[in-house]
Amino acid sequence: MITSTTNRKVKELAALAQKAKARRESGLFIAEGVKMFAEAPRAWIKEVYLSESFRARHEKEPDGRLARALEAVPYEVVSDEVFKKISDTQTPQGILTVLAQPCYMLADMLGRAGGSDTAGSVRPGRQPLFLLLEDIQDPGNLGTIFRAGEGAGVTGVIMTRNTADVFNPKVIRSTMGSVYRVPFLTTVSLGDVIAQLKEAGVPVYAAHLEDSVDYADMDYTGACAFLIGNESGGLRRETADMATAYIKIPMAGQVESLNAAVASSVLMYEAARQRRYSGQHEA
Repeated sequence: MITSTTNRKVKELAALAQKAKARRESGLFIAEGVKMFAEAPRAWIKEVYLSESFRARHEKEPDGRLARALEAVPYEVVSDEVFKKISDTQTPQGILTVLAQPCYMLADMLGRAGGSDTAGSVRPGRQPLFLLLEDIQDPGNLGTIFRAGEGAGVTGVIMTRNTADVFNPKVIRSTMGSVYRVPFLTTVSLGDVIAQLKEAGVPVYAAHLEDSVDYADMDYTGACAFLIGNESGGLRRETADMATAYIKIPMAGQVESLNAAVASSVLMYEAARQRRYSGQHEA
């Protein structure tokens, strides 16, 4: 059992919780809690840590699902003091998982949906639905977008480098496990991604207030992507200009726009609704 907060491994774990640079250089990230451990893909898991009190509770009143999961992976027990050191939460559950960062490619995401033919155009089948995020800053917003995206059947989430770190523990926690199941990637050039999607036959709709049409008037039953901008500044003009069309969510009262996560959810679920009634969700 690890009992010292100055232990080398403890310092490395604390760095993974607190520093994006440590996560980037190691290719690892952490996820806290029973749910995040139980749902984690086994191929991603590198290490598991239990607090001393958590192990005691588990031995006294074992959870069958958790017990089976713990039997499949080795784990290390640490003192409660050490666990607080490596935890990112105020009230730690007592179980922390270290995982390898997954790597996805745009071509793989397109293949996961309808795929593309040799000319690069999307083939018939389950039509892709992408969410493109430009400089989303709030970890909670990003995590919520992943969770809503999974519920709406999104094919993938593509983010700019200046978007909040998807491996930030706050983002991971907010996804409620969706980060394990929704493909994603970070790009240096969102413009290049937009160009590739359009070339593959995927129209890109920018959430924008100027010269926009009502989002509900568009047809999303085919392949499509929604482009969402920064919470305070919206989309950069040069990014928005690459879109196929501008769309907006009508506002009543004096509200100008919705929170980025809420707006993303509205658009993704409108696409899901249209596809449900057109039969696309069965493809």
